Amino acid sequence: MKPNRFIRPIIAVVFLSLAAFAWAAEKPVLVTVAKAAAQAPVWDMSVLSRMPEVFPSPEIRSTNGQIQALFFAGPDYHGQPTRIFAWLGKPKLPPGQKAPGMVLIHGGGGTSFESWVKFWVDRGYAAIAMDTCGALPVPPNAKPRPRHEHGGPPGWGGFDQLQEPLTDQWTYHAVSAAVLAHSLLRNQPEVDASRIGVTGISWGGYLTSIVAGVDPRLKFAVPVYGCGDYRETIFGVDRLSKLPPEQSAQWYQHWEPTLYLPHAHIPMLWVNGSNDHFFWPPAWQNSYRQIPAAQRTLALRLRMPHGQGQGESAPEITAFADSIVRGGEPLAVILGQKLVNGLLTVHYRSARSIVRAELNYTTDAQSPWEKREWKTVPASVQAGVATARLPDETKLYFANLIDDRGCVVSTEHELIH
Repeated sequence: MKPNRFIRPIIAVVFLSLAAFAWAAEKPVLVTVAKAAAQAPVWDMSVLSRMPEVFPSPEIRSTNGQIQALFFAGPDYHGQPTRIFAWLGKPKLPPGQKAPGMVLIHGGGGTSFESWVKFWVDRGYAAIAMDTCGALPVPPNAKPRPRHEHGGPPGWGGFDQLQEPLTDQWTYHAVSAAVLAHSLLRNQPEVDASRIGVTGISWGGYLTSIVAGVDPRLKFAVPVYGCGDYRETIFGVDRLSKLPPEQSAQWYQHWEPTLYLPHAHIPMLWVNGSNDHFFWPPAWQNSYRQIPAAQRTLALRLRMPHGQGQGESAPEITAFADSIVRGGEPLAVILGQKLVNGLLTVHYRSARSIVRAELNYTTDAQSPWEKREWKTVPASVQAGVATARLPDETKLYFANLIDDRGCVVSTEHELIH
């Protein structure tokens, strides 16, 4: 088998036995293992940063004149070249102008969505949405989705691929696909390469959390639902914990997003729901805390449904993107939060009017996250300060600020011991 052209030599790989012990032990040991593993990156950005070869898609076409279907070259899989399907869209621009761009990473069960590309093109962005599982987007509702004859490994998570070489596993290919799609987008003459962000939904949010730390060319990132710290997610409990220790250790060594998030030096908006079934608030919190507070904005919506439609249309995402690459007004900034004798005080800065604030709390600290009952009480707002008194028996809380666009910005959630 010829060497894969997308991988650099991996130096000083952590011993699997040590990683297995560390993951079963306390988190401080895990951090040491994570830092060691992160010194040996899997993806070779010197290769992935190049414009990939593009191929036509004669059998899949868009009826929208601003969007085209195409394939581009991906990493080798089992020694054979791959092709990745993508929708590429570009807005109509005045002469001499260039558009900002978005890389769109779908979630589990999904594929490259033309409608998602249109969503951004209609807002003046160039956008690319690629399939991350070697599949095709037609017919639209096919289950399972048809695979391309030159596709890479199927998704998601790659839990059944851990005995394969690293470069034949799903996360390697999916991250490579996103980075190569970025390379393709930034090489379009109508696109401003200095103003490109990435967003992903669910498993796409997981991939976004890795891509943000792997691809330094990005301007910002928005993971939706998906995050890292997989030990505190449904996948860690239901899948990874049931694998042989050496296999779960390998997954955490190479594919855990918290290995890569400390290398993300860009603004990141984190969007999630309080009762998400897959990505629980503790994992979400441990993920966003991997980057400095000044780089992160939180939007924890109460009981936000988990889905492609809800994940792509959250108003915070377009407002956040516009504020960074189009001179739009930014989301509110939480300057600090403090709880003293049951009174929560939140200091904030906002270019837009905060029309209301709310304290969300639960008295349940034991039930599964998706089953916890949250209640809401109003918070008072005046001159950059929101205050609310926690009801008796509160076990967990967070506060939301809502501006006149309907955009939510959240404090961190906090457990009351």
